[in-house]
Amino acid sequence: MMKAFISVDLEGMPYIVIPGHLALKGILHDEARRIATKIALTAADELRRNGFGKVVIADSHGPMVNLLIDDLPDYVEIVRGFPRQLSMVAGVEGCDVAVFLGYHAKFGTAKSTFDHTYSGGTINKVEVNGVTSSEFLLNAYVAGELGVPVIMVAGEAQLIKDDVKRYAPWAETVALKHSLSRLAARSPSMKVLDKELRESVKRAAARYRKGNTQKLTVKAPVKTRITFMTSLYADAAELLPIAKRIDALRVEYVSGSMVEAYKVFELLVMAASGLLNMLETLR
Repeated sequence: MMKAFISVDLEGMPYIVIPGHLALKGILHDEARRIATKIALTAADELRRNGFGKVVIADSHGPMVNLLIDDLPDYVEIVRGFPRQLSMVAGVEGCDVAVFLGYHAKFGTAKSTFDHTYSGGTINKVEVNGVTSSEFLLNAYVAGELGVPVIMVAGEAQLIKDDVKRYAPWAETVALKHSLSRLAARSPSMKVLDKELRESVKRAAARYRKGNTQKLTVKAPVKTRITFMTSLYADAAELLPIAKRIDALRVEYVSGSMVEAYKVFELLVMAASGLLNMLETLR
């Protein structure tokens, strides 16, 4: 029985445009949860219709408890909570294909809703073997190293243009939103998106069966360079013995695999985020 993996983020979802959509206590978080759940279950349903008897969904935004679980079909398993091994792609191991939903552009992308890379408060840039990487690229590299091709990405249009078409041209795509600014976007109706998602999944599944998809991988050793928002976070990262300080804001480290590099990155993000939260208590 074939098994599919779905990673679900929020910032690239349709209609989600203000910070109140993204936080657990946000004024519009309930709306965002309904939107993301609808998109995820539509993709899961179409995957099942196209030969994938099991679907693993990784709830992957913020504290990773966003999706509504009341009406999960019996063929779906859900991964929730944080911290966890492999973060946004926890559960991808052993799957045949991966689908990314609600993904967004990397930090510094003009007129792109909620542009950031992994942690909007602490990370300015992540480079993997010299390539500036979005969350899409980081997660696709991990999936690829574990033998899983990303066959479809649905999210913000600029991410699709900048990264998906460039690095994974075999992947089917759906633009869930076209950004007008960091906090504004236009999106089609959910009825239109439902049709586009189903057609895209169907094409992606057919392409996979024909052997026309690839695993996106990075050569080892993997050199990761992180540019932080402030020197304080680099101060903390430098405490890790394998991390080399480059300048005030940047550290780099070398790993034997992408999975290893990703886990170290997770740890450094958590350290920086912990400092950010600590600073808030000192105000």
